[in-house]
Amino acid sequence: MKKTLTEKPKIFHMTQGNPGKLIVAFALPLMLGNVFQQLYTVVDTMVVGKYLGVSALAALGACDWMNWMMLGIVQGFTQGFAILMAQEFGARRYDRLRSVIGNSTMLAILFSLLLTVGGQIAARPMLLFLQTPQTILADALLYLRIMFAGIPIVMAYNLLACILRALGDGKTPLQAMVVASITNIVLDLIFVMGFQWGIAGAAVATLIAQLVSSVYCMYHIGKLEILRMEHSDFRPQTQLFMRLLGLGAPMAFQNCIIAVGGMIVQFVVNGFGVLFIAGFTATNKLYGVLEIAATSYGYAMITYVGQNLGAGAYERIRKGMRYAVLLAIATSVLIAVLMLCFGKGILGWFISGTPQEEAQTLQIAYFYLSIMSLCLPVLYILHVVRSAIQGMGNTLLPMVSGIVEFLMRTITALLLPLAVGEVGIFFAEIAAWFGADVVLVVSYFVVAGKCLHKKMEVR
Repeated sequence: MKKTLTEKPKIFHMTQGNPGKLIVAFALPLMLGNVFQQLYTVVDTMVVGKYLGVSALAALGACDWMNWMMLGIVQGFTQGFAILMAQEFGARRYDRLRSVIGNSTMLAILFSLLLTVGGQIAARPMLLFLQTPQTILADALLYLRIMFAGIPIVMAYNLLACILRALGDGKTPLQAMVVASITNIVLDLIFVMGFQWGIAGAAVATLIAQLVSSVYCMYHIGKLEILRMEHSDFRPQTQLFMRLLGLGAPMAFQNCIIAVGGMIVQFVVNGFGVLFIAGFTATNKLYGVLEIAATSYGYAMITYVGQNLGAGAYERIRKGMRYAVLLAIATSVLIAVLMLCFGKGILGWFISGTPQEEAQTLQIAYFYLSIMSLCLPVLYILHVVRSAIQGMGNTLLPMVSGIVEFLMRTITALLLPLAVGEVGIFFAEIAAWFGADVVLVVSYFVVAGKCLHKKMEVR
């Protein structure tokens, strides 16, 4: 006897029940998953910083934004595809859902190949353009080349995880991240400290961990009856391709333009010396920890809003939004307090060198961490509002917010250090968050108003 959808506890419709409880229930596994994802990022940094030294840590930081740009493009496309998946699932159009997944897979394969080739071509010129110090250029380039070679693996995991999230399953991606984190930590110790592979060992460990998580997600997707794919599901559909690109391309461009702004910041940071780069990098590695809950609430809102939009439950979207904003603000305040109290000790795990080098690097890192922590509610509102708009099928306005984010980050990074010195670079990220929030809050009310108007027309 075949199992029915209702017998699958890992996937569920978010169109019924208390919105706040649904969002929390969906976001909590994602938070735990992000904790483990950030864990292996942090372990990478700790092993590199402590075992290989300040120069290797600076090399890791010098290529951070280029690596993040590729990841951002991958996540932009896959999250855009997932919006349509969530809407079809919410409307219970499962045949259509399978076609969306099939066509999304073909687009994902195409873009992963293009990004792999493009990344290899652009890696060295971009590092030189960013004025990466010669002392760390070779390590930074080696790390990028390995990471870019693994883009198809990264694309596979993100697509598979987005499919599961679109169906309301936040637990399987969590389990995948737990397995990947353990794999990465073990391989970090073996490759970097055991085999003496240096910074290359950290990159290889990360990619193998991503591959393990991809296989894990694929195995569990294969057990879902409603996702029994047929050859016809992979038949190219021009109209569907265009709709998927219409959702994914603006999100990919948004992440890309944000990353370009980050690279401009890195360009400025690279002019302040290796110790400053290392301190800046140490805090940036905690950036992911700071926004763990924010990205989880974001994923929850894309799925929640997408499913309810597909079901025509417009009033539930507004109720869910109110719950999500309150949760986001409360969570960000809690994380900020923890970072202000314990952040200096955590940062010390990443830094090694002479006592003078450690003290100077730690001072730079903690000052930057304090500024970001105090402004964390702004970042959390950004994630929730942007994701809600995307879940309603509008990815253009969030893209505009990304452009504003880029402009604010770039202008602040280039001009403020001229007025107040190198400390001015720490406010580039904060300015970007504020600028994006202004655009997103206004955009949300515009898009939500259109949804309400559509509801009245249906009546």
